[in-house]
Amino acid sequence: MEENETLSSVERQNQILELVERQRRVTVAAICEQFSVSEATARRDLDVLAVQGKVQRFHGGAIHVRQAPPEIPVLQRNIEQAQEKRLIGKEAAQLVKDGETIFMGSGTTVLEVARNLKHLTRLTVITNSLLVVNTLVDRPMVTVIALGGLLRRSEFSFIGHITEQSLSEVRADKVFLGIRALSLEQGLTNDYLPETMTDRAILSIGREIVLVADHTKIGRLSTAFVAPLTGIHILVTDSLTPPEFITALTTHGIRVITC
Repeated sequence: MEENETLSSVERQNQILELVERQRRVTVAAICEQFSVSEATARRDLDVLAVQGKVQRFHGGAIHVRQAPPEIPVLQRNIEQAQEKRLIGKEAAQLVKDGETIFMGSGTTVLEVARNLKHLTRLTVITNSLLVVNTLVDRPMVTVIALGGLLRRSEFSFIGHITEQSLSEVRADKVFLGIRALSLEQGLTNDYLPETMTDRAILSIGREIVLVADHTKIGRLSTAFVAPLTGIHILVTDSLTPPEFITALTTHGIRVITC
């Protein structure tokens, strides 16, 4: 088709972004019709916006990327999506087998996983979360390895150089981790920069990485890059996570469990 050259690519991309922000979702076909461009140009414009973290691509179009709001302290987050987190915790706990060594990170959703490990008779749990330690302290079948470091009071967790050095000495069959935001293009992001290196060290010790995140974390972007999408193997989420996001994850070889 003959393309409309009255707009520069940057101007057209800015207008496409405005369209996505208004409608929350746009298709390649709609862009072609509105801007009189070819499908290849429309896809290229969406790819540029996706790389910039401004939209999230799916086959045939894109959706609006929401910025994750600032994270409030862990004890206050207990009431956020409480039902979804309970279901996710129960489902994720079923992935753990007797005799395994697992790592459990901080956060309310991972804490729900810890609360649902009662079906096991023999387990080793490595953690940097005081809340996980307190949850498992009266479980005689669980050997708990608590990692020290700099206390992040809002999360009741340990982070920093000492924590990361301790992590270099251990290995886990599975790592259970929460995240502030998950995007197809930008991967895993958090909003607390000093924790980033600790998160990366955590990801490096696991044979299998299990991300536990409710739908409010999906398709969002936060401040600090933690890892690409390929850094995880399994996502356990709730039924409100968009189907197109789940489909996109499966094409990357990531197993998605919904509950």
